[in-house]
Amino acid sequence: MNPIEAANHEPGIPLEAMPPVALDKFLHESGFSPVTAWRYRCKGWLHTINIAGRHYITRAAIAEFNKRAQAGEFAKAPRKPGAKRAATGSASRTAGTEPVNTAEV
Repeated sequence: MNPIEAANHEPGIPLEAMPPVALDKFLHESGFSPVTAWRYRCKGWLHTINIAGRHYITRAAIAEFNKRAQAGEFAKAPRKPGAKRAATGSASRTAGTEPVNTAEV
């Protein structure tokens, strides 16, 4: 079974009874990068378990993450393009300035 489809499992088997999935396999199948998974783990959005030094994710945790994501719990307003540039003032630095001749100084 694909771990991403954990919510669509057979109805007779509870998610807790299914074996956990290696985190790297989950990342490969979900398209998340390792850095994104690390960030999500630090924020408490993605719950993993450590078995013999390797990270795993339970199918119940995948289903919970998907449910919370669909509910919009992790959503935030998108940033406008160039908003960071305008905040630092880099656009105003280049407008109306002349190059400095260091030979005269």
